[in-house]
Amino acid sequence: MRLGQFESERGEVWAGVVSEAGVVRLAEAADAAGIRLPDDLLGIVGEWGWREKVDLALTHALETGVGLHDRDDLTRREPITDPQKVVCVGLNYADHADEGDFDAPDEPVLFSKFPQSLIGPDESIEWDPELTEAVDYEGELVAVIGERARNVEESEALEYVAGYTVGNDVSARDLQMADEQWVRGKSLDTFGPIGPELVTADEVDDVGELDVWTEVNGERLQESNTRHLIFDVAELVSFCSRAFTLKPGDLIYTGTPDGVGYFREPQVLLDEGDSVTIGVEGIGELTNDCRHT
Repeated sequence: MRLGQFESERGEVWAGVVSEAGVVRLAEAADAAGIRLPDDLLGIVGEWGWREKVDLALTHALETGVGLHDRDDLTRREPITDPQKVVCVGLNYADHADEGDFDAPDEPVLFSKFPQSLIGPDESIEWDPELTEAVDYEGELVAVIGERARNVEESEALEYVAGYTVGNDVSARDLQMADEQWVRGKSLDTFGPIGPELVTADEVDDVGELDVWTEVNGERLQESNTRHLIFDVAELVSFCSRAFTLKPGDLIYTGTPDGVGYFREPQVLLDEGDSVTIGVEGIGELTNDCRHT
């Protein structure tokens, strides 16, 4: 199932399911079916029994047409808005660590992005060129937490994942390298594109065997597979949950492979007018343009 958030021509933003018949507005369809669902996806994944409620709402909409909307009349937005936490993992592909001349870590290297950095597909990555002159792309698989997770065993960790989306861990490298930690360089407004939708975990046969790629202006610059992750999704969820409670809707950017622009020779840094597409096999493609403010 593909879950997303959409903006109508009237400016309303709501959560929906993408189907062949159109996009089902879940709160509207649920109400008609005699059940309740919030109108935002973060609220939905926080609901007890949300998967079953979504299935019932979808079935009712497809049978009756209530809550069914034409996809062409909608604008896609980021699938999750204002999560409590956006957790990122650094140096989680050995080749990426090598290209930056870093040692591969013995345990996950965690940092955060501020939730207000999140944007959706087709929105602009924006920055002030007087603040940063070294903006870089990082294509990643992003896991979305679906249940409260605290001290979760690795063998059970994937049960706490609602699904997956595509992410771009946009990075101001000059700020990142100048600071003694990475939050500022990773958290500028618009530096957290995600989307286009959340693909539920049951739709992903093997999250450890997905191709990941990045293209800038049509040129493929990153190409790898999640089997090369140093710490896989289950390890990351378990590791995080031992340190802090994961809540429904929390995002985990799982790390980027080699091929980032900053470590290329010559460097390939993003500039105004560039277009960046991140792809993850079976999850989708996320495209954003670049603009100076």
